[in-house]
Amino acid sequence: MCAEVDRKKNYYRRLTSLNTRPSSFFLMTTASAVAAAVAAEGVAIKLPSFKITTNPTRHLTIPASPTVRFGFSRFPPSSSCLSIVSAGASSSSSSVVNKDDQKLGPGSLGHTTRPHFPILHQEVNGSRLVYLDNAATSQKPTALMKALQNYYESYNSNVHRGIHFLSAKATNEYELARKKLATFINAPESSEIVFTRNATEAINLVAYSWGLSNLNPEDEVILTVAEHHSAIVPWQLVAQKTGAILKFVSLTSDEVPDSAKLREMLSRKTKIVVTHHVSNMLASVLPIDEIVGWAHDVGAKVLVDACQSVPHMVVDVQRLNADFLVASSHKMCGPTGVGFLYGKSELLSAMPPFLGGGEMISDVFLDHSTYAEPPSRFEAGTPAIGETIGLGAAIDYLSGIGMQKIHDYEVELSNYLYESLQSVPNIHIYGPIPSQTVQRAALCSFNIKDIHPTDIATFLDQQHGVAIRSGHHCAQPLHRHLGVNASARASLYFYNTKEDVDDFIRALKDTVSFFSSFK
Repeated sequence: MCAEVDRKKNYYRRLTSLNTRPSSFFLMTTASAVAAAVAAEGVAIKLPSFKITTNPTRHLTIPASPTVRFGFSRFPPSSSCLSIVSAGASSSSSSVVNKDDQKLGPGSLGHTTRPHFPILHQEVNGSRLVYLDNAATSQKPTALMKALQNYYESYNSNVHRGIHFLSAKATNEYELARKKLATFINAPESSEIVFTRNATEAINLVAYSWGLSNLNPEDEVILTVAEHHSAIVPWQLVAQKTGAILKFVSLTSDEVPDSAKLREMLSRKTKIVVTHHVSNMLASVLPIDEIVGWAHDVGAKVLVDACQSVPHMVVDVQRLNADFLVASSHKMCGPTGVGFLYGKSELLSAMPPFLGGGEMISDVFLDHSTYAEPPSRFEAGTPAIGETIGLGAAIDYLSGIGMQKIHDYEVELSNYLYESLQSVPNIHIYGPIPSQTVQRAALCSFNIKDIHPTDIATFLDQQHGVAIRSGHHCAQPLHRHLGVNASARASLYFYNTKEDVDDFIRALKDTVSFFSSFK
């Protein structure tokens, strides 16, 4: 009993020391349960002094018995570099989903690429790290870190300005990354690739440079309710300045943005459609090529947020025929601090500068300036040189595997995740049901009845070393539309394995059991 009490006390102390505090229900129930347990042993424990806001009309039922069900379990860490769980653990978890798919076995893409990612081979809170927050950011391969180290050790210099060896080398590698990226998304010209700080800045670039120049009062901008905040807020700001009107497409009964409704909303008043390719919350994939065709029929442009598609599948901008497309490096095995905008050359050439300063000019006089051609026109100041070169290395790495191979593997693993989650009691998974004709992206957002998603994420991390995301995922309008204020999200990448999913499901069931014990 003493050992059990000590374990509960240690967990509670760790919990209350978190920078991000769990929900008040979790703290109250955990505190009461710990207090009841330790009282039986005559042990004093100091509860937290910070204020807990609760609903005074809500009555909590705490077990009176000192024997409290705590779902604490530790998975023995693997000594293998690949962190593969034992055959016994695998066989016991196979009952979750009765599926024997060789594509997810020991020779899978996930198993063969895991050694390239050093961060994955560690313990977190005493358990093997299971990283399932890839929709927020991906982990980085050794090849990327070597490329960054090589730049800073061997040829660190500013680009486009010096004639000495280091500057020439840095410039060549920086521009080579642009060419690699153009090839990666099949852009006709590398000059159609503009490097930005991130995808958010790329969307703002289009909104302020193209939007302020082309939108007039009563013009319409069409978006969906499932857009990321970075695709909504810039257009709200521009609409306030221009008098344009934002119109939003809702969801179907399958919790997918209604592309048929989007088509109906298009008119000659529509000037631009701003839409995601893959939803970061619903895992739905939109028919971008069809949407682009419909928009072009009424003379509208299309901006595609491809942050959740470029890292996971083949994206061909010529086939999609999108006018603008944005994505971020850090979600595709690259460094933070750099993203990109693809824009058709005729559109970029007609757009005014977004930021002013060095590098984006042709000539500067005291009373006026002339501007460089794209992409330099939109890359004011010293860019993120090392990060851009690192992005080039990440593209080399992904291209070496093959994006179609990555996509095919993720489809299998994502279906396994979805099916496995269905075995969890009282769960609702958002977005479409996968089928022969409907493919989900490699993520699942979900809620479990009467358990706050932040409590789920906290317990998974603290007790099982499983990293998922909780909150609104920068999609508050979508959550409001669904009638919830937050959700939990597990998101995969090609270095994840079937064992990762099995460990997550086992830990999630333990989490549900833990919180259910307070009812």
